[in-house]
Amino acid sequence: MKPMIACPPLLVISLTLALSAAEPTLPDKDQRAGPPRTTDTPRVFPKFANAEEWKRHAAEVRQQALVSCGLWPLPDRTPLNARVFGRVEREDYTIEKVHLQSYTGFYLAGNLYRPKGRGSGPFPAVLNPHGHWAHGRLHDSADGSIPARCINFARQGMVAFAYDMVGYNDTHFNEPTNSPGYRKHRRFGLDPTNQLWNISLMGLQTWNSIRALDFLESLPDVDRRKIGCTGASGGGTQTFMLGAIDDRLAAQAPNVMVSSTMQGGCLCENAPALRVEYSNMEFAAAAAPRPQLLVGATGDWTRLTLEVEGPALASIYRLLEAPGHLRYVRLNYNHNYNQASREQVYGWFGRWLRDLPQRDPIPELPYLKGPDADYLVFPNGQLPPDAVSETQLIGRLMQEATRRYFEPLPRNPDLLARHREQWLPAWRHTFLAGLGPQTLLVETQRLEKLEEFNATHLVLGRAGQGDRLPAVLLTPRRNTLRTVAVVAHPEGRAPILEALDRPNGLARVLLKNGVSVLTVDTFLTGDLADAEAAKKRDYFANFFTTYNRTDAQERVQDLLTCCALARSLYPERPVALCGVGRAGLWALMAAPAADLVAADCDGLDTASDQALLARDLFVPGIRRLGSLPGVALLAATNPLLLHQTGTAFDTAALRTVYDANRRADRLRCEAKALEVAEVGQWVADWLQRVEAKTTPAVK
Repeated sequence: MKPMIACPPLLVISLTLALSAAEPTLPDKDQRAGPPRTTDTPRVFPKFANAEEWKRHAAEVRQQALVSCGLWPLPDRTPLNARVFGRVEREDYTIEKVHLQSYTGFYLAGNLYRPKGRGSGPFPAVLNPHGHWAHGRLHDSADGSIPARCINFARQGMVAFAYDMVGYNDTHFNEPTNSPGYRKHRRFGLDPTNQLWNISLMGLQTWNSIRALDFLESLPDVDRRKIGCTGASGGGTQTFMLGAIDDRLAAQAPNVMVSSTMQGGCLCENAPALRVEYSNMEFAAAAAPRPQLLVGATGDWTRLTLEVEGPALASIYRLLEAPGHLRYVRLNYNHNYNQASREQVYGWFGRWLRDLPQRDPIPELPYLKGPDADYLVFPNGQLPPDAVSETQLIGRLMQEATRRYFEPLPRNPDLLARHREQWLPAWRHTFLAGLGPQTLLVETQRLEKLEEFNATHLVLGRAGQGDRLPAVLLTPRRNTLRTVAVVAHPEGRAPILEALDRPNGLARVLLKNGVSVLTVDTFLTGDLADAEAAKKRDYFANFFTTYNRTDAQERVQDLLTCCALARSLYPERPVALCGVGRAGLWALMAAPAADLVAADCDGLDTASDQALLARDLFVPGIRRLGSLPGVALLAATNPLLLHQTGTAFDTAALRTVYDANRRADRLRCEAKALEVAEVGQWVADWLQRVEAKTTPAVK
């Protein structure tokens, strides 16, 4: 058996040989270029040893949801400007029309159902996202009726608010309204460039749900301590996503959507990077220990509720010592939110929102929906004159994302620390970097003793991640500096090494200065190149980016893996990261993991969305981090060399920050491409000067 080295990634530790057969091992082949995962790829719920381990995981789950939906940090809560009007009186409840502005100029509409004849409250309340029913929040059929459940909630003494998904009924942009709601619904955010900004239909709807909850909380007749949420299908997705990111819900009941075999088939359920690491089971479990009811059906993808999804969530509720706060049932129907399902929810919310002693199903009272005119907010489809268009809303979201990242610029050490504290989580979740309880594995293949240095041939990877990276560590015989520079090339190791005994200029300069060099074949480069596999990786088909890393995300993780090995070899010494050609841009994306970066910027136009859509650079959400200069800002004020910036690579913010923090000497920007020997000398000189890392290790 070949010797293996096991160590946690991105931590300063000592290497130990893993000689036991029980230790994790690397796969025989890099597995990441296999068939892409999809919404229908079966998922397994992780195991957790104790409550603290789960709580750490749940925090990552919540952060991923917020970052993926473009809600990290949460947008400003602009005035709702809510209007409640058009009251319709029924015998024991009322219906009112509502519109509010979740963003300034974006109108979210719905109906408010209130108890009648029960005094002035405050009453418990229930949010009702509707799902993909043909008639949205007005749908009323045997399989599902939003008015039925809202009317019954009101009759039971609760305030119910049913609000639109985007494109349905009254919530849309100024456009012709003669097309079905589901067609208008699936139009928002279709331009591929929107993914660079994490602008998505799911993000918009999730923010709408947060603002709908804000609206309910603002009503004087609502008890803010007792607000629940329930919906089926796409409304079930909104229910558990809201529960995962917002602790204000007192109880929730996602119906026919928490599944191990299907995660959601609509744009409104598939934000970029959302489910690369996590499944709907984990998003639903993130609400624990708050009360939750799962309702599954034998005729859809929740048919395993009793065998798989329910027990998975139950394991978390037990860890949190709240087993009675979870209930899961499966009814013998197709995909639905029918009367039998609603009665289960009435009983659950009766127990947790109305303080009834039991949680058994409560029979539904007969109801009459009434004409659509009693419900529609904009019956002629005409929105108020200040309503924004889709283009205007997206433009504002982009502008606001840039402002929030760069304002204020961190002009002193305290502001720099705060900037990193706020934005490093977004960087980790954007690049899916080092998430989860991963273990770095290093397999030593052979050692060659050459005239001036030793060459150790390695294979790197992480336990359970399917990666297997061919690498070579070159160590000078006179290893006086005891530091490592990770050197990346877009074609892998070969161009760096040339002939093994004659490494090219960059490596040669580093070695002569006493710096060890680690070079690697990153994802789909060098020995890992696979043209056929690359063809199957269509970023804009089948929600690819929701379930899979892009090439750039994989390669950035590979560089982080190399930095983890470099840091563990010499724990007290700085780690350098160098990128040649386009790999310089990957190195810049990985900058927070290193103490010094030298990057070829390839003349990239950092403000061009089209340039960032290039296959080897595409990372959803990178524009929310200020593009590549913004990512580099997370590593300020470490030594940073940017060359071949050309005229379009924006270095203004970096220069300002380095100057303001009196570290201008650590930043070098060159419009032209530097010779590799000059780059190597700059790196070696700074490694000799920098005694220890100056930014916190990535956690």
